[in-house]
Amino acid sequence: MEKVTMKDIADALNISRVTVSKAFNNQAGVSDSLRELIFEKAKELGYAKLPYQVMEQPQEEQRTISLIVSRPDSALFWTNIIHRMAQELSNYNVNLLYTYVPSVYTKNFSLPSILQNGSVDAVVVLNVYDSDILNMVNDLPVPKVFLDTIPSLSDRQLNGDLILIEGFRTEAKITDLLIQKGHTEIGFLGDIDYAFTNKERYLGYCDCMNKHELVVRSEYCLTGRIDIFSYDKKLYAFLDELQSWPTAFVCASDYVANFVQAYLDNNSDRLPHPVVLTGFDNMGEYTNVAGRIITANVPTELLGKRLALQLLFRSEHPEASYELTFVKPSIIIPYTIE
Repeated sequence: MEKVTMKDIADALNISRVTVSKAFNNQAGVSDSLRELIFEKAKELGYAKLPYQVMEQPQEEQRTISLIVSRPDSALFWTNIIHRMAQELSNYNVNLLYTYVPSVYTKNFSLPSILQNGSVDAVVVLNVYDSDILNMVNDLPVPKVFLDTIPSLSDRQLNGDLILIEGFRTEAKITDLLIQKGHTEIGFLGDIDYAFTNKERYLGYCDCMNKHELVVRSEYCLTGRIDIFSYDKKLYAFLDELQSWPTAFVCASDYVANFVQAYLDNNSDRLPHPVVLTGFDNMGEYTNVAGRIITANVPTELLGKRLALQLLFRSEHPEASYELTFVKPSIIIPYTIE
């Protein structure tokens, strides 16, 4: 069999031998697409002197990362984050595997076997807020990144990186905007034990009220434990019991604000005066408050990319010190606010 030459490659592609030579010697004047075509043809013909950079390389092993979530019916806020994260990880040949855990721990629960048998290379944890389940995940011997946590499981206790949406200063600023508009009777609504971010938002509200020497009136605040699937009933019962009303409520999220707004719209006869609401997260899916209230805009798609890149870093550098990262949201103010 005759030895394959550069001329054979050139003839097969109907190009000059000089062009083939330039491609093999990484010289200018050959487009990336043509260079790749030349290399492919050279391998096909059995050219014996392929440059080292085009020698057949073993395929990179595809990695699998588990996304641990507890709410399969997640709001648009979460799905935007997840989709962007999956898209970013695919660029690095990484599969994102959904792994569901319950919202509430029961004594018969154990983590899915796929998390414990070495099938996944790392995990990212979203919207899991049960302390027992979080502690079980925290003990997994794989690289981990958490988006948010619970107040009782601090970043110092987590065996992984923690990314938080900054809430203390942001909520303090939102409260300050209300005060600048003349509001002095301001309540707070939201379970502050549910998530670290919720508690930070409450503390930011309290800090602003204290700085303005305004009283945080307990009868205007609902901050105790609320089951995520019973928010409407709990809020409605609380509002039904109000003997007097604040002029504004700072809500821990747009999710909370949407229930409160629905109550206000259906019970206007109970209101001695207009009541202004604020939210957090900028969840446009809640149309009764979208564009009508002050809220904090969390860039969910960028947050998804940030989580993916942090997880890649943690996977490649498991020995590095754990990181605590705050993502600062911007504040959105509607054109008209009372």
